[in-house]
Amino acid sequence: MYKLLEKHKNYSLHLMVVVLGLTGVFGKLISLSAIHLVWYRMGIAFLSLAIFLAFKKQLFSVNKKDFFGILGVGTLVTFHWLCFFESIKVSTVSVAVVCLATSSLFSALIEPFFFKRKLLGYEVVMGIIVLGALGFVMGTETQYFWGYFYGIMAAFLGTLFTLFNAKYINKVGAAKITMIEMLSGLLIISGILVFQEDYSVFTSTISTTDFSYLIILGTLCTALVFVWMTEIMRHITPYSLIMAVNLEPIYSIILALLIFGDTELMSTSFYIGSCVIIGVVFLEGYLKNKQ
Repeated sequence: MYKLLEKHKNYSLHLMVVVLGLTGVFGKLISLSAIHLVWYRMGIAFLSLAIFLAFKKQLFSVNKKDFFGILGVGTLVTFHWLCFFESIKVSTVSVAVVCLATSSLFSALIEPFFFKRKLLGYEVVMGIIVLGALGFVMGTETQYFWGYFYGIMAAFLGTLFTLFNAKYINKVGAAKITMIEMLSGLLIISGILVFQEDYSVFTSTISTTDFSYLIILGTLCTALVFVWMTEIMRHITPYSLIMAVNLEPIYSIILALLIFGDTELMSTSFYIGSCVIIGVVFLEGYLKNKQ
């Protein structure tokens, strides 16, 4: 399996991003609040991976130090998703996924500290262009201010998660890493809900439609994609992964327009700014690959 993935890593990475692009669509389709949605998503993903690992008799083969370290990374994943889905709930899928493109900016600024390399001048220049384009878009879509705020926070946390996750990919299996991170999120959100005295997620039932969407979101778009993503990271750099994931806005915007129609239609300024952001992301990737 690993040899096949390494041989076809570019095609595998592209297909993974297509599946990942469905995440925002399901976030809009599911009627639950962001915190309840993420609780169900992580719970379903955790259970599916735990069953898979138990079947392979690999459920309890992680040392204590790595286990708690991965739990910490799971905290970043949890708040990344909470911010991402909250962005969708208070704005649109398009706003939330375009904000994820700023991951390249955060990666360019943070990655040098992780891998002890120099900060490149063009990374700073392109980061400023991305911020300028984002500011232009936000200036024309002021009614979605909080959507942009949560979306940018999701991008920042997602970048941190990817970088920290790289510390464990050569020591712990992808399925185990993902399962522990899902467990972390399940515990964190359960604690938040109990603190808020919100017990509805434990006592109430949800609609059949929401449950069906959650099953797909929790298994295909979460458990499978996260294992997929972690395995791919064995063969590419975290920065390359982040760059590829920046394709997600393109797929998500197209899918959202096809499924939700006019409710996802944004102003011309939004699409101009989005094209600038995504274009800079690809140019930056090209220049880095050339070097």
